Amino acid sequence: MTSIRLTALTRAVTRTLRLGRQLARRISAVLAECQRAQRRVTELRTSPDRYLPEPGHAPDTYAEFLFRTSGTLRHEPAAARRAAGRAVR
Repeated sequence: MTSIRLTALTRAVTRTLRLGRQLARRISAVLAECQRAQRRVTELRTSPDRYLPEPGHAPDTYAEFLFRTSGTLRHEPAAARRAAGRAVR
């Protein structure tokens, strides 16, 4: 009789641990997404292009080009990771 109770207890503990791991993964994924979004917002806010009258047009001079590229640039994965099909974020 005690072996049946022990087996049931073991199953309950295993389910609880599995649910805890799933919850931890989901929370981790949400926090990672929030971090990526915050990084992107910071990049957009500090971009010099945002403060130009015509941000979509090409720069007229080399000095203007250097000014536009002086902000934080987006990180691109290495070529091997891009070839593996991972998206640029």
